[in-house]
Amino acid sequence: MNKRMELRAFGALLALASPLAAQTTNDPFPEPIGDGWAPLVVDYTEFARIPGAGGAAPRMTNITDEPGTRRLFVNDMVGQVTSISYDGRTVTQYVDTNDARWGQRVQSGGQERGLQSFAFHPQFAQQGAPGYGKFYTWVDVVDTAPPADFTPLGGGDTHDTVLLEWTARNPAAATYDGGPPRELFRLQQPYPNHNAGQLAFNPTAAPGSPDFGKLYVGSADGGSGGDPHNMSQNLGSIFGKILRIDPLGTNSRNGKYGIPADNPFLSRGGALPEIYAYGARNPQKFAWDPNNGNFFMTDIGQNTVEELTLVPRGANLGWNVWEGSYRYVGRDGVDARNARGDASVTYPVAEYAQPDPLLLGQSAAVGLAVYRANRVQAIANMVIWGDNPSGEVFAVPADNLPQGGQAPIRRVLFNDGGQARTLLQLIQKATPGATQPDLRLGAGPEGAIFMLNKADGIVRRIGR
Repeated sequence: MNKRMELRAFGALLALASPLAAQTTNDPFPEPIGDGWAPLVVDYTEFARIPGAGGAAPRMTNITDEPGTRRLFVNDMVGQVTSISYDGRTVTQYVDTNDARWGQRVQSGGQERGLQSFAFHPQFAQQGAPGYGKFYTWVDVVDTAPPADFTPLGGGDTHDTVLLEWTARNPAAATYDGGPPRELFRLQQPYPNHNAGQLAFNPTAAPGSPDFGKLYVGSADGGSGGDPHNMSQNLGSIFGKILRIDPLGTNSRNGKYGIPADNPFLSRGGALPEIYAYGARNPQKFAWDPNNGNFFMTDIGQNTVEELTLVPRGANLGWNVWEGSYRYVGRDGVDARNARGDASVTYPVAEYAQPDPLLLGQSAAVGLAVYRANRVQAIANMVIWGDNPSGEVFAVPADNLPQGGQAPIRRVLFNDGGQARTLLQLIQKATPGATQPDLRLGAGPEGAIFMLNKADGIVRRIGR
């Protein structure tokens, strides 16, 4: 009996045992992912190889295009940020944020802690502009002695997560030539997991527009499991949120950054003015549609539903009352009754269940990009994201967005000498014995999509 049949048999026993239990499921989508659809098969290129610290494969989680200096940048969670020329031939360590001279020792123990993300100000290469030379890191650190700007509602004090601003003297220099970073704010983390998420500026925002130069910050629910201190739905807590700040401003509570005047909860009593959206669990990645500015997020589920969501300003994303389109019951699953039953909640445009046969017994929706170029026709006008630990890549149309469920989801496979393979299979060719890729996705120049992983150090570009 395969896993899905075992799960269904178990559900049938629950149904006999109790009418209430019959509504609880860990697989609300009975049809497999991609059922009825032919996979989208695309070419790929091994674009660059990133060296890891101490001979280990780099734990890459983010790739960022900096068009002013015509370089891509990739992080390793242990602390390095590496630059890649647009042709992929020149790979240079730009800065080691874990260097003792910066005074911010990176906490990179375990699978989820470390240099989480980084972002370059859109004026990074514009001499004389306020953002000239500035970039930002969102990083877990060892030192918890400095007072935290934000504390959890329970749990311990395992480490801090800090938003740092760095200022290069010459942005075009091969390596960082500035001084120690400036701390903008600090979170006390109650648990070692679910620490932080994406850091990014909206690349579609034009100079002079309200969103230009505003920094979006993903903050997970604090960890443990099930959001035990109910912080995601609490507008007075910074955990389980997407934040939006002006890193060059000074009107925050600590005076080190700014609060944009058009943030949605600015005038609500008891709400943190930094909040752009709330009710997230573990927002590992967000991205904008270059055609229309739509803002998407992938959020990792608890035990049942992984989700891709279109996030409007001020959205309640549901967690921990909802997991995807369903009421969250606990580690046993979700309640199948009254799906999408609260009009005040923003539900996913696409979602899938962790027990699906394509996956490896567990699942996490990660990586995200919207492909609007036409170089790779198979994925043109698609929202692309990935799954861990399976290494599967999925897509849904970016226009006429679906309204939840996994029926619209397409698989994306890679042409390897005439064979259609998953990313994990590609990695296993380069690194025999690899069991999972820990996949991430990101956009580069001319809309190109790049794939990162933590197994072999190879940055792959979709298409030739």
